[in-house]
Amino acid sequence: MGIEIERKFLVKNLDFKKESFKKNYLKQGYLNSDNRRTVRIRITDENAFITIKGKSNKDGTTRFEWEKEIAISEAEELLLLSETNLIEKNRYLIKKGSHTFEVDEFLGDNLGLIVAEVELNSEDEQFEKPNWLAKEVTGKIKYYNSNLSKHPFKKWA
Repeated sequence: MGIEIERKFLVKNLDFKKESFKKNYLKQGYLNSDNRRTVRIRITDENAFITIKGKSNKDGTTRFEWEKEIAISEAEELLLLSETNLIEKNRYLIKKGSHTFEVDEFLGDNLGLIVAEVELNSEDEQFEKPNWLAKEVTGKIKYYNSNLSKHPFKKWA
């Protein structure tokens, strides 16, 4: 069991694609999307996972996270139990300094939203910011994937 520490940013242009060293398609759904805990099922191009996340701290940077790889066939069955709409996105991995940014280009009902995350070892860890990063949205619940599954980007005013 572990603790996840991450910061999240909007992305202002598509320049990140030129810097990407890997791209995956992800599909995920939530068996529980309560704000105190989420239970997520995710299928990538080559793997599937069940993930439990706890409530974030007041800044939104840190929370409990437990993840276990499961068979893709099991994940597909569990996705049928999702309480919300599925999230679909392309994820790009970009190395910047000693960190790897995960940039999610959302599809479907969240098309047009692009969010970058960087995982850290401590809340105050410094990292090099790519020039395509825009406004920080760490801790803003509307950008959580579990929230996007209930309140998709296409319905935002």
